[in-house]
Amino acid sequence: MKQTAIILGLLLNMMVGYAQGNQTESNFARKDFVKGADVSMLSSQEARGQKFYDTKGRERDCLEMMKNDYGLSAVRLRVWVNPRGGDCGKEDVLKKALRAKALGMEIMLCFHYGDWWADPAKQPIPEAWMGHSYRQMKRDLAQHTIEVISLLKENGITPRWVQVGNETSNGMLWNVKRGANGWEEKDENGHTIVTYSMGHIKTHPKHYAGFIRAGYDAVKKVSPESIVIVHLDNGFDKDLYDYNLGIVLKYGGKFDMIGMSLYPYWAMDSKREPSAEKTITDCIANINHVAEKFGKDVMIVETGFEVDEHHPEKMEAGRDQLRRLIHEAKTMTNGHCRGVFYWEPQCLPGGYRLGAFGSKGMPTAIMDGFIEP
Repeated sequence: MKQTAIILGLLLNMMVGYAQGNQTESNFARKDFVKGADVSMLSSQEARGQKFYDTKGRERDCLEMMKNDYGLSAVRLRVWVNPRGGDCGKEDVLKKALRAKALGMEIMLCFHYGDWWADPAKQPIPEAWMGHSYRQMKRDLAQHTIEVISLLKENGITPRWVQVGNETSNGMLWNVKRGANGWEEKDENGHTIVTYSMGHIKTHPKHYAGFIRAGYDAVKKVSPESIVIVHLDNGFDKDLYDYNLGIVLKYGGKFDMIGMSLYPYWAMDSKREPSAEKTITDCIANINHVAEKFGKDVMIVETGFEVDEHHPEKMEAGRDQLRRLIHEAKTMTNGHCRGVFYWEPQCLPGGYRLGAFGSKGMPTAIMDGFIEP
């Protein structure tokens, strides 16, 4: 009897261990790995009369097609403070969020903390915040964050993720010299000309970290369940992430997740990387590095590949690269990469070369990269 009990006990332990091992494996595979898209331009495209079609030529709702034909389960929505015309203002964001929710899709908010585009070359201070002290600007940032998220929650929407800043690789809330068209001007070395800095990482690192903390605290005040992301560009650049996130933490900033942009096209165009393949390889390595160093999961919140309708092979290459990026992010990061978002796939090539739709409003081969073999 004693031997039988021992054997039964060993078998039970083996079964428990097997179940736990399978559970760990499933956690690493993470069935909730997210495939999504930033569709912030969609409402303005539709307002201009843009129609979208599936590969059989049937007119479709663009968002519904992304979800049902390509398996996208989430949208990312850009938020501007006081934009001209209202595009990407809080009311426009709410309308798009409601559309996504009706389709059962999750929401990521991307706060630019500007009235217009913010990226590594510029982080324009909203006009209404100009002249404010650092302390007041933190209050401005927090109030804006709370207002937008509260509006969504009042309408039954809780964002799963919230980015406090967009590609804040060089900090946030700093102005540059801009031309009549609104875009930044550059000096003879190709650098933007900073005209006023409240939170540039080089000149005001404590302020930058303070803005990140203010955004984090504001999100948690009204939506404690939302995951707060700090978002940098060039996901292949290990040194950038070590430096920037180190500054954020050194001076009291907080975040739950690390967001990356990864554009092989721009990495090669700037001669930072020799090939798309190397760019993806280095990004996967960096995901594993930052996950271990900072103890945070990662999301690729922006990617994109070139649309060239005169050279279909380029779009087929983009499909294969997107498929590889998704597969390796899902299977080669010990579960630490939580998903991949494409930036504005519905953009047409005449306006933006790294969308994923053709000039007739129809998906290109690139979109097939979302469909796993």
